[in-house]
Amino acid sequence: MPTTEQHSYRALFGVRGVPGLVGSMTLARTGQAMSSMVLTLLALKVYDSATLAGAVAFASLVPGLVVSPLAGALLDRHGRVRLVALDYLVAAAALGLIAALAASRALPGWLLVVIAAVASLTGPLSNSGLRSLFPRVVPEPLWERANAADSSGWVLASLVGPPLAGFAVQFLGAPAALALVAAVFVTAAVTVRGVTDPASEHDTSGRLWRDAVDGLVYFWRNRTLRGLGVSIMLANVTWGTLAIAVPFITLGRLGGDAATVGWLFAAEGVGGMVASVLFGRLNSAGRERCWLAWSLVGTAAVLVPLTLPGVGLVGVAVCLTLVGLLNGPLDIAMFTIRQRRTAPEWMGRAFAVSMSVNWLGAPIGSALTGALAPHGVEVPIVIAILCGLAAAASAWWLIPADTDARVGA
Repeated sequence: MPTTEQHSYRALFGVRGVPGLVGSMTLARTGQAMSSMVLTLLALKVYDSATLAGAVAFASLVPGLVVSPLAGALLDRHGRVRLVALDYLVAAAALGLIAALAASRALPGWLLVVIAAVASLTGPLSNSGLRSLFPRVVPEPLWERANAADSSGWVLASLVGPPLAGFAVQFLGAPAALALVAAVFVTAAVTVRGVTDPASEHDTSGRLWRDAVDGLVYFWRNRTLRGLGVSIMLANVTWGTLAIAVPFITLGRLGGDAATVGWLFAAEGVGGMVASVLFGRLNSAGRERCWLAWSLVGTAAVLVPLTLPGVGLVGVAVCLTLVGLLNGPLDIAMFTIRQRRTAPEWMGRAFAVSMSVNWLGAPIGSALTGALAPHGVEVPIVIAILCGLAAAASAWWLIPADTDARVGA
């Protein structure tokens, strides 16, 4: 019988390749959290436009989501590590370009949106590439620990990235802050290049477009991935809403500055870090749907105070901390059930499509909030709450209870 030590975090980081994966992932996600914050603050402070902030957030994700089936086919055909590094370098180049144009005052709002859209095209290479590497590198008994480390990477990024971005914008200016984020992505690319791509089975047709279509078909046939797609897409409307609503409330209604916005999102990171470590020690097998549903119901409930006009900075911080605490079990359950119910040879294509469908809610939430916030931020928050409740119902009813619901080739 396996010992506790064999299933520990120490055992996880003893697996070859895991330290490099976690290190590069954490750096890149810190860069993503920083870039999202800097671009939002740039739109709100320099252009004085919540609508532009929502448009940039939308453009930063949607084009990549559209091409995700092709990205998944590339990952299954050509390996993952070098394609992950390519996306990091594209992100660094785009941020460097935005920084240079902003510093020279030659960056109209439409061009900012265009650059963000073009840079997003390679996004699925790193998001899906890293996520599909973990179950190939890590033995299955350590998947909960690996997924906790994965979730903690997001959490640490939200803990460190927003405050660092807020301070950089406040004291150095947006162009310098963007240059700093570009350097973080370059460092992540160097780090991931030290990871060896594990040998894997390939079940491809030899034609890129056919493989991309096959990935879509596999996703649709897999009831678990389909159910996750609906549920997490609805849930991510909440994250997209908070990305615009919290800075809008803080800078406008509460009179805070960019650094304050960063600290508020750091509060969410603290809650998420605690929850990820604790729930990563538990076996989620057979309990994933329950973790998903209750986490989503709880998240919807703790957003209610944000609809009240009298909520202050402390109230916003408490709400975000609770959101972070609830996100820990949500992430671990989502990552683990997707891994358990996807055939290994399809993980690149299936994960790329699944994650892109999941993420679709975030740009929708951001764009909707950017358009509605000037007329009242309470309306998009109420919409996010309703989407969270619908996400919980979808997780319970659409994801099959069968623990062996994996779809083969």
